[in-house]
Amino acid sequence: MSTLTVALVQTDIAWLDPEANYQQINGLLENVAGAELIVLPETFATGFAINLDCAEAVHGASLQFLQTLAARHQAVVAGSVLVQQGDKKANRFYWCWPDGRVEYYDKRHLFCLGKEGDFVVAGQQRSVFTLNGFRILPQVCYDLRFPVFQRNRNDYDVMVNVANWPAARRRIWDTLLQARAIENQCYVLACNRVGADGNGVAHNGGTAAYNYVAEPMAQVSDDTAGVVMATLDKAPLEAFRHRFPAHLDADPFTLG
Repeated sequence: MSTLTVALVQTDIAWLDPEANYQQINGLLENVAGAELIVLPETFATGFAINLDCAEAVHGASLQFLQTLAARHQAVVAGSVLVQQGDKKANRFYWCWPDGRVEYYDKRHLFCLGKEGDFVVAGQQRSVFTLNGFRILPQVCYDLRFPVFQRNRNDYDVMVNVANWPAARRRIWDTLLQARAIENQCYVLACNRVGADGNGVAHNGGTAAYNYVAEPMAQVSDDTAGVVMATLDKAPLEAFRHRFPAHLDADPFTLG
């Protein structure tokens, strides 16, 4: 049965300074031997600067950085980048394979209180990627609050959420991550940032891996840039689903 070793990277994102962020990430990844999936936070290259002129071209420097990391570590590397999309941006979760292939998911739920929709185009497609026999649902930050979009329709085994989730709402972050693991009977990988952004918003982390009953498997210390690794195992997940097949009682629905 399949296993998947993941490395979750919690960074203090330098505001609008991609080169500094690339350097920080390279340093943090010096000791991730054996990782098959490396996950970086939302907008890891710039911070959540949605209202500023920092969007990259579709094949811009940050995507090239992810592809280089993937080739160097022989692992899939994922994280979100602000990408030019017409006169707005897309908050694009890139999924970069070691051989140079790229898949992506665009953040669907935009934070109205932060006027994200004024600057960012909402994604329309729900994506699922496959690695080592695990089906993986990518999500970005605010998506976490919308369980219908994330409902497991027997089409994924792992949910990955990359975020710039503020410290002021940290308890909500922790609680929702655990709820998603339980209700969807899946592993949850959460990757957040630390430090204050250019708007003075504080972040204190919460990067962690949870199993399908919401037990923490590994966590990065709060308020600290760092990396944590965990190995997911398909066999106990499938055994648990077989013993407790809650999905058989789920309500049928379709998304508009």
